[in-house]
Amino acid sequence: MGNSYAGHFKTTRFEEVLHNSIEASLRSNNLVPRPIFSQLYLEAEQQLSSLEAGSRAENEDEEEEEEEEEGSESSSPPVSYQMKPPPEGCCTTDGFCQAGKDLRLVSISNDHIEVPSGFLLVGAKSPNLPDHLLVCAVDKRFLPDDNGRNALLGFSGNCVGCGKKGFCYFTEFSNHINLKLTTQPKKQKHLKYYLVRNPQGALTKGSVICWKGAEFRGRQSSASTCSSTLFQLPESSGLSGSTSSEPLPAANPSALAGTQQTAAATDHIPSTAAFSSAVYNGKESPKQQLMKNNLSALTRPSVLGTLTNSGPPKKRHKGWSPESPSSTETWNLQLNTQAPNRIKNDGGSLSSVPHSALVGPASSPMVGSGEPVSVPDNLLKICKAKPVIFKGHGNFPYLCGNINDVIVSPLLYTCYRNSQSLSRAYEQYGASTIQPISEEMQLLLTVYYLVQLAADQVPLIEDLEQIFMRSWRESHLSEIRQYQQAVPQAFPHVPSQITPVTSAQLPWLAGLAASSCNDSVHIIECSYSLAEGLSEMFKLLIEGKLVKTNYVVIICASRNRAIDSCIVITGKYQARVLSESMLSPSDYQKEVNYQLVTGKVETLGSFFSTLCPEGDIDLLLEKFYQENQGHISSSLSASVNKPTAVNGTGTAVCTSYEIERHQIRPFQLAVAQKLLSHICSIADSSTQNLDLGSFEKIDFLICVPPSEVTYQQTLFHLWHSGILLELGLEKEHLTKQRVEQYVMKLDAEAQIKFKVFLQNSMQNPHTLFVLIHDHAHWDLMSAMHSLYPQTELSTGLVDRLLNCREVKEAPNIVTLHVTSFPYALQTQHTHISPYNEIHWPSSYSNGVDLYHENKKYFGLSEFIESTLSGHSIPLLRYDSSFEAMVMALGKRFPRLHSAVIRTFVLIQHYSAAMMAVCGLSQMKNYTSVETLEITQNLINSSRQCPSGHGLMVVLRIPCIPLAAVAYERLYNVRERLALEDNFEIILGNPNSGITIGKHFVEQLKIWQKIEDVDWRPQTYLELEGLPCILIFSGMDPQGESLPRSLRYCDLRLINSSSLVRTTLEQELGLAAYFVSSEIHTEKAVVNDVLESDPEKLSSTDNEDEEIATEGSTSEKRSPMKRERSCSHDSASSSLSSKASITAFCTESSSPQALSNSTEETTNNYERQKQKVDKGAQTTISKHLPPVTEQMDMKQNIKSAQVSITSSSSSPFSSSSSSSAPTHNSFILQTSQCSMTKASKQPPIVFLPKLVYDIITSTDSSGLPKSSSLLPYHSVMWASSFRPLMSKMMTCTEQSLYYRQWTVPKPVHMDYNNRNEGRMDTFHPRRLLLSGPPQIGKTGAYLQFLSILSRMLIRLTEVDVYDEEEININIKEESDQYYHQPGDMWPDLEIFKKMPFDYTIHDPKYEDASLICSKLQTINSEDRSMSRRQEDMYTCHQTTRMRLSKYAAYNTYHHCEQCHQYMGFNPRYQIYESTLHAFAFSYSMLGEEIQLHFIIPKSKEHHFVFSQPGRQLESMRLPLVTDKSEDYIKSPTFTPTTGRHEHGLFNLYHAMDGASHLHVLVVKEYEMAIYKKYWPNHIMLVLPSIFNSAGVGAAHFLIKELSYHNLELERNRQEELGIKPQDIWPFIVISDDSCVMWNAVEVDCSGDRKSDYTWTERNVSLKQILQHIEATPNVTHYALIGMRKWSSKTNSAEIKEPFSCCHVHDFIMLNVDLTQNVQYNQNRFTCDDVDFNLRVHSAGLLICRFNHFNVMKKQIALGGQRSFHIKSKVSDTPVSISPAQYICAPDSKHTFLAAPAQLLLEKYLQYHSHRFFPLSLKNYSHPVLSVDSYLNLGPQIAVCYVSSRPHSLNISPSGLTFSGLLLYLCDSFVVASFLKKFHFLKGATLCVICQDRNSLRQTVVRLELEDEWQFRLRDEFQTANSKEDRPLFFLTGRHI
Repeated sequence: MGNSYAGHFKTTRFEEVLHNSIEASLRSNNLVPRPIFSQLYLEAEQQLSSLEAGSRAENEDEEEEEEEEEGSESSSPPVSYQMKPPPEGCCTTDGFCQAGKDLRLVSISNDHIEVPSGFLLVGAKSPNLPDHLLVCAVDKRFLPDDNGRNALLGFSGNCVGCGKKGFCYFTEFSNHINLKLTTQPKKQKHLKYYLVRNPQGALTKGSVICWKGAEFRGRQSSASTCSSTLFQLPESSGLSGSTSSEPLPAANPSALAGTQQTAAATDHIPSTAAFSSAVYNGKESPKQQLMKNNLSALTRPSVLGTLTNSGPPKKRHKGWSPESPSSTETWNLQLNTQAPNRIKNDGGSLSSVPHSALVGPASSPMVGSGEPVSVPDNLLKICKAKPVIFKGHGNFPYLCGNINDVIVSPLLYTCYRNSQSLSRAYEQYGASTIQPISEEMQLLLTVYYLVQLAADQVPLIEDLEQIFMRSWRESHLSEIRQYQQAVPQAFPHVPSQITPVTSAQLPWLAGLAASSCNDSVHIIECSYSLAEGLSEMFKLLIEGKLVKTNYVVIICASRNRAIDSCIVITGKYQARVLSESMLSPSDYQKEVNYQLVTGKVETLGSFFSTLCPEGDIDLLLEKFYQENQGHISSSLSASVNKPTAVNGTGTAVCTSYEIERHQIRPFQLAVAQKLLSHICSIADSSTQNLDLGSFEKIDFLICVPPSEVTYQQTLFHLWHSGILLELGLEKEHLTKQRVEQYVMKLDAEAQIKFKVFLQNSMQNPHTLFVLIHDHAHWDLMSAMHSLYPQTELSTGLVDRLLNCREVKEAPNIVTLHVTSFPYALQTQHTHISPYNEIHWPSSYSNGVDLYHENKKYFGLSEFIESTLSGHSIPLLRYDSSFEAMVMALGKRFPRLHSAVIRTFVLIQHYSAAMMAVCGLSQMKNYTSVETLEITQNLINSSRQCPSGHGLMVVLRIPCIPLAAVAYERLYNVRERLALEDNFEIILGNPNSGITIGKHFVEQLKIWQKIEDVDWRPQTYLELEGLPCILIFSGMDPQGESLPRSLRYCDLRLINSSSLVRTTLEQELGLAAYFVSSEIHTEKAVVNDVLESDPEKLSSTDNEDEEIATEGSTSEKRSPMKRERSCSHDSASSSLSSKASITAFCTESSSPQALSNSTEETTNNYERQKQKVDKGAQTTISKHLPPVTEQMDMKQNIKSAQVSITSSSSSPFSSSSSSSAPTHNSFILQTSQCSMTKASKQPPIVFLPKLVYDIITSTDSSGLPKSSSLLPYHSVMWASSFRPLMSKMMTCTEQSLYYRQWTVPKPVHMDYNNRNEGRMDTFHPRRLLLSGPPQIGKTGAYLQFLSILSRMLIRLTEVDVYDEEEININIKEESDQYYHQPGDMWPDLEIFKKMPFDYTIHDPKYEDASLICSKLQTINSEDRSMSRRQEDMYTCHQTTRMRLSKYAAYNTYHHCEQCHQYMGFNPRYQIYESTLHAFAFSYSMLGEEIQLHFIIPKSKEHHFVFSQPGRQLESMRLPLVTDKSEDYIKSPTFTPTTGRHEHGLFNLYHAMDGASHLHVLVVKEYEMAIYKKYWPNHIMLVLPSIFNSAGVGAAHFLIKELSYHNLELERNRQEELGIKPQDIWPFIVISDDSCVMWNAVEVDCSGDRKSDYTWTERNVSLKQILQHIEATPNVTHYALIGMRKWSSKTNSAEIKEPFSCCHVHDFIMLNVDLTQNVQYNQNRFTCDDVDFNLRVHSAGLLICRFNHFNVMKKQIALGGQRSFHIKSKVSDTPVSISPAQYICAPDSKHTFLAAPAQLLLEKYLQYHSHRFFPLSLKNYSHPVLSVDSYLNLGPQIAVCYVSSRPHSLNISPSGLTFSGLLLYLCDSFVVASFLKKFHFLKGATLCVICQDRNSLRQTVVRLELEDEWQFRLRDEFQTANSKEDRPLFFLTGRHI
C-alpha cells in the first residue's frame, strides 16, 4: 500500500520524449541518456525527483490542497481519492477509531498503553484535526532509521484504542482511525512523530519520523546541511532534504513545458555532478547510492544547496536495473531536455568550457507547485543584476521563461530546517517537550536581521544561525536549565511563556519591522501561493519600483495551513556577491579567464579610456614619454646611479641593510622542546608505537606546496640552519643538489622523491624518519576524489602520499603537520590525537613576558587591535572611493565578474597614481587617496636612501590571468613614465620563480655582498630593500614569506565572496610581521619632521603616518609608541621626500615654510641624537654633528633645501650650490631610509570593505567575526545548534571545539577516517604544530630536528668511567717483559714466573688502603685524602661514549632482534617460567643452603631435571674440549640490587646473538620486580637471610653453588664416560654496569723487534670470552680478568699483554682450582680485592689480559648506593657521620638500622686513624692485616698475610709494622705465627670478633697480653642493637 498510481504510459508524448532524448544525447559528451520508455513510464516521479529534491519540508501541518493533488497524473486535473465507505453503525468522529475509542494524544497521554514487542508508538496527523496527534502502534520495521532509510515497504500496525491488531495495509488502518483522507493514504504523509514518555511518565510528541532523509537527526546526515555563509557552498552530496517520491501534479497540460523549462535554470549544474543519490526509482540501496554520490560529487564546482535521495525503490517498478545509467546521467538529461541552453545565449557564461564547468547555482532543487511563474525577459538588462531567490518555508512555485536571469538556492531553507531540529544535547535528557523555534518566528527573525543590514553588507548564514540559536535558548531557558540540572518537573506543553507568533500576525509584524528601513526590505503578502508574490516582485523589478530595495520577503500565510515563504535578493551589490560566491575556486578562475579570452572586458577598457581628461590614457602616456624622454631619463638615472658612485668612494652608504641569517629565537627553542616532549611521551606510552631507543640517527623530508618560491625559501632556511651537517646527513661541502633531496614540492614529480623516501625508511629501520608536512592546510582533497581526469594532477597528492599505508604502518616514520591554520585537521574524523597537538606559546601570561625577544610579532589580533585604538592610524584599512567606483561599475557591467571589474579599477588607480607622481597632476583625480599614497611612497622610497633601498608593495591578485593583465599594464605604464630603474614590478606566480631586471639584480648583489655572477633572487626574502610592486597571484598563498621592507599589503582584490576563516586569515597572514621592539621610551619620536608643502598630492585624512599601537593595547603588547606626526606619509615626511615632490610640482614652496621645516628638522635630529637606538643605528649616531655645530648645520640644511627646491632636476643631483658638508647631508638621508623605517613598523593592509567589516566586527566577547566563520571550505558544521566560540578560548580549546562541531565533507581526505571506537582513528605517530603565520615555525621544526637528533644520540650514548689507573708510580719498574706485545695468549710457564703485583690500580679504589708487598718509599702527598666520603661515587670522571652494536642494554632498549631474547612475543605477553628449589650443604655456614631458581620455559634446556618429578638436578656444563663458534661455554652470573630497570642485563647484542647462559643473582625481596622487567632471564634468588647482605654474600653463594654444580655435573657426565677434569670449570662473574668491551690490536710489523703500533676497537663480548676460553692450559688459571677502559691508556700499559695482578668487575673464575678459597660472605666493599689476595696467597694464578678492557657505565641508582645507614629509633632521615657507627658496649648510644659489617667497614674507611694513630701516612710501616683485607682509608697502608700453611706471603724480615688487625680470625691464626712479625713501640692492635666472649677467648688463645697492653675502655662495638648482632672491637698498644 501507499504507492502512487501515476506514471502510466502516454502515447501522446512519445514523439516529444524521443526528441528530447536525442537532443540530450547530442549535447552530452560522456553520458548515456536514460531509455525513452523509462522516461515515459516514470515521467511523473521523474519530475518530482529532479525538481523537488533537497527542498521540500515535511511541515507539521500539511496543506490539504497539496495532498489532494498528490496522487494525480500530470496530464489531467486532480482526481479525488474515493475512500471506502465505513461500515454501518461504527463511529466516524474525528480523533476516535471506528470502535469509538479516543486516540487523541491529549486524551490518552497518561493512560497505560500496551505496546507489543517490536512496535513503537507514533503520532498520526488527521487533516481534520490539525492541532491533534492520533496515537498508533506501528511495527518499527516499517519505520525508517535516523537517516531516513531501511524502512520496509508496506505497513503493520495496531489500534491502541480498541486494541484491534493486524492491520496490514495503511489504507485499511487509516479508514479504521477515521483519517477521512481525500488523497491516496500514505504512511509517509500521515505518520509524523515518534511518541515518547517524559520524565513524569506522560506520553508526549517526540522527534519527527525521518522519512527518506526528511529530518537531519544526527551528525552523519548533516553532511550537507550547513554551510558557512550565503556564499559558502556545501560540496558534499549527502542526503539533504526531505523529498517525497509522490508524482508532481500539474494544473494543466501546459504546465509540463514550464516544468521542463525550470530545469534550464539548473544548467549551471555540471553535467557530471551527482547531487542526488536518487536514481529515480533505482534499485540501489541508499548506502550504495550515497557511495556513488560521494565519488561523483568531486568533479563538480560547488553550488548552493544539494539535491537529495528520493528514497527506496517502489514495489511496482522492477524494470530499472543496476546497470542502468547512474543518477548523474539521469539528472543531466532532465536538465537539458527542453532547456534553452545557456551556453548559447547568455553572454556572461562560459561558452569556451565544457558543460561541467557552467557557472551559477542550481536553481531548481525546489518543490515546484501550483501554476508556474514566468521570469520576465531582459531582467538582467533592466535590473543590472540577477536576483537570487532563497527558498524559505513550504512550497515553491515553478519558474519558467527567462530563468537564466534568476538564481534559486535552497541554502536558507536548509538553515531553517536545521534550526528546527533539536540539539542532541537536550534530546538525551528526553527533552521532547521543548519545541523547536516556529516557522513564523524564524521568518520574523530573518526579516529583523535583513532590516538591520547596511547597504554595503551581505547576509551571512552564520549570523542567522546564531540569531535562531539565541532566540531558541532564551525562549526555553528555564526548560533547558531544568534539563541540565536533571530536576524532574512537569513541563508545560507550550514552548514558553512568550506568546507564539501566529501565521495571521506574521505579515503584519514583518511589515512593521520593515517599515523602518527606508524600503531596504520589502514585504509582499500573498493570499493563495508564492507564485502571485513572485509575479508581483518581478513586475515591480521591471517597473523599477525596487531600486532602493535590497531584499524582498514574500510570505503566503493562511490560517488552515503552514506558511510558504521565500526571500529574493534584489540589491545589485548583494545579488552579485551572492551569485559569484556560488562558484568554486576553479570555476571562478575559468569564468574570469573566459571573460578575458573572449574580449568581454574590452568594454571596460574603452570605458576607462573615456575617463581621461585628454582622451585615451595611453595617448597621454605616449605624449608624456615623448616630451620628457631625454630630460627625465637623465635626471632619474642620476638619482638612481648616484648611490653606486657614492658607494665607490666609501663615504655615503646606507648602513641599515642586513639580511637576517638563521638564528634561533627563544620562542622557537621552546616550541622545539615542546615537540620533543610530545615525541618522548609517544615513546614512553605503553602502546609501543615509537621505540626511540632503537634509532641511531634522524632523517627527514619536508613537503611544501608546489610554489617555487616556498620551495626555494625552505631550501634557503635548511641550508643556513646547518641542520644537515649537524645530523650527519651530509658532509662539509654541501651542494644545493644535496639540500634539494630533503625538500619535496607537492607537484607531479613528488611521487618519485617520495618513493625514494619510503624505500630509505624501509632499508634503514634504525633511522627515525620525520616527515614534515609544511603549510599542511593546503590541498586536503581526498585522493579518491582526485582520480577523475577533470581535476588537477596535484590534487589529492597529500592524501595519496602522506596517508598511504606505508607511511601509516612504518614504525620509523613520524609525521609532523605544520600549519598556521590547523582547523581543517581538527574535525571529528581527524587522524591527529588532541594530545599530539602543539600550539605556539603565548608571549604573555598574566602580564609577564615569558620569552624575552628583541622583536615583537604583529599578527591578525594586533592588526585588529590597531583599528580599535582611538588615536593611531589603523593598520587595516579599506578604500571607500575604490569600493564606490567598483560598485558603480558593477551596475554598469552586470555580466562581468566583479573580480575583473575590481582588478581593472585598481590597475587604473595605480596607473593614474604613477602618472600623478611623475608630474601629470591632473591624473590624481582618477585614483584614490590610498593608491596615491602607496605609489608616492614607493617611487620616492629609493630616492631617500643613498644606497637606493626602497619599499615593497604587495598587490594580491588571486586570479592568475588577471595578475598577468595587471603586470603587463603596470609594466607598460612604468616604461612610459621612465620609472623602469626606479622600482621593479614582479609577477609572483606560484608555479614559476622570480624574474627581475638585470639592473635590480646588480643592486641586490651589491647590497648583499654577493660575488656569484649567476646569482638570481629565488625567494621574496632576498628582495629585501628592493623598491618594487610584487603582484602576488595564485588562489591561495602557499607559505611564501615577505621581506622586512614590505610596507603595503594591498588585498583589495582578494576574493571576498569566499568567506572561510582559513581563506581570510591566510590572506591577512601575508602581512604578519616582526617589529623591532628595541625602543622602549614612552613616546619614541621616530619622525617629527613637519611638512609644510601646500601642494601635497595626497589629502590629509588618509596618510601613511607612523603607526602607533596605543589606546586599547597594553604597553607590553605594543612594540613601540610614537607620537602622531602631522605629515602625510612616511616617505614624504622626510626632507628629501619633500624636495622630490617639490621638484615634480608646478609651484615651489614659500621660503618661510622651508626655513621653518628645516629648523624643525634640525631640532628633531638633535632630539633623536639622544634617543637613537644603539643597535641598528650606531653608525648614524657616529655621524651626528656635535652641539657646537648646530648653527652651522641649520644653515647648511637651509641652503641645501633651497638649492634643491630651486633645482628642476633630481633631488639628488650634485648641485654645486649645495654647501652642506657631505657627512651632514648624509645623516639626513640615511636616517630617512624607507626600508629601515619599514622594518620598524608593521605594513599597512588594504582590504575590500566586505572583508574589512567581517574582520573588524566582534561579538560580545570580543571575538572577531571572522573566527566564527566556517573554518575551511572542505569541512562543515556538525550542527547549527553549537555553542558560540569565545575570545577567551585557548588554542587547545579551539581545537576541541572544532573537533566536536565540524565534520569533513566527502571531498576531505579525513572523510573516511571513521571508527566507532574513536581512539582508533588517531594515528599514533602523527603530530600537528600550529602557530601564527610568519612567526618562525620553519626555524622551530628545524631546531626540533636538531634536538631530537641530539636526544637520540644521547639515548645511544652512555657515561662511562674514564680514569687513569692509580698507583702507577708504585708499580715495580723493571725492564723485563715476559711476553711479546703481540702475543695472543699467556704462556703458562712464563706466566708462573711473573711476580704478583699487590698494588691496587683500579681507580674506583682510589680511596682504599694501599697494599704493601715489600719496603716501599711512598711520597705522603701522593696518598692524601683527596675526596670527601660523599664524593666517592659522584666525582669519578666519566666520558660520553656512543653505544656500539655490541653494547649491553638496560630494560629501555627494544629492538626487533632482541624482542624474543627479552621475553616479549609479538603480543607482548610475559613468558612462562617455573620456580625450582636447589639445596646444598656448606660446612662453614653450618647449615644447608636453599636457593631458588626461576627458569623461563625458553631456558630450560640449560638445566637437567629429574624425569619423574621434574626436580632441578643441575645446570648443564660443557666440556673443556668443546669448540663452537655459536655459544659461550662459561655461565655468566650477574649479582644485582636496586637496578631492575637500569642494570645492563640484555647481553643479546654484546654476545652477538651467540647462545649463552646468563643468570641474574637477586635478593628475595626484589625477585618479583626483576621478574617483571626481565621475564626471559634466569634468576638465582638468594635466601631471605641475605636480604640485607652485601655483594660478598652474592659472590660467595655464586662460587659455592657453581662448585657444587660442577661436582654434580662431573658425577652425571662420569656415567656417560666423561672424565671429571674434562668438565668446564669456569664461570663469569660480571658487574651489572659493564656496557661495552674493547680489544687492543697490536701491530709488530716494525723494523725493530721492539717497535709496535696498537689500535683499540670495540668488539663483542662473545669474541673476548671465546678468545679467553681458547687460552692454552686455561684450566691452570684460577682467575682471569681484563683492564678497565680509560681514554688515557698509554703504550707502556699494554706493552706487556698479560699481568699478574688484581682483577675486578668482570672476571672468569675457575671454581675447581679455587675450591678452598672463599669470598667473604659478610663483606660490602673491597671483597674482590680481599678475594684476589686470598687466591694469590693460595698459590693460584691470576691473569689479566691487558689487550682487553671493559667499559663501565655510570649508573646513579642501586648497587652500593642502595644501602642507607639511618637511625633505628626515628624514621626521620638524619645525617649520621661515620664516627657514630661505633660506640662503647652497654652505652646509651643511638642504635643504627644497618648491618654490623657495613658499619664496621665504613667506620674503618673513614676513622681507622683512631685505632692506628702511628700508621697515619706512615707508608713504610704498614698495618699487618691477617687473612683479610679491610680498607683503612687511603692514608694508611696495609700488609696482607695469610695464616694458611704453604701460603705465599711476603718476607717479614726487614719490615716493622705500625699496627696489627685481626679480623674474625680462625683457628689457623696461632700465637707462634704472630710472633714472626715485628712492631714499632706504641703500635696498636685491633681485634674484631662476633661477640664479647670470643673476643676474650681470642686474646687468651693468641697470648696477646704478652706483647700488647689492653684497657677496659678500649672495648667498642658497632652501633647495633643486640638482636642485630653487633661486632665487637678490642684495641691495645704494643709494649
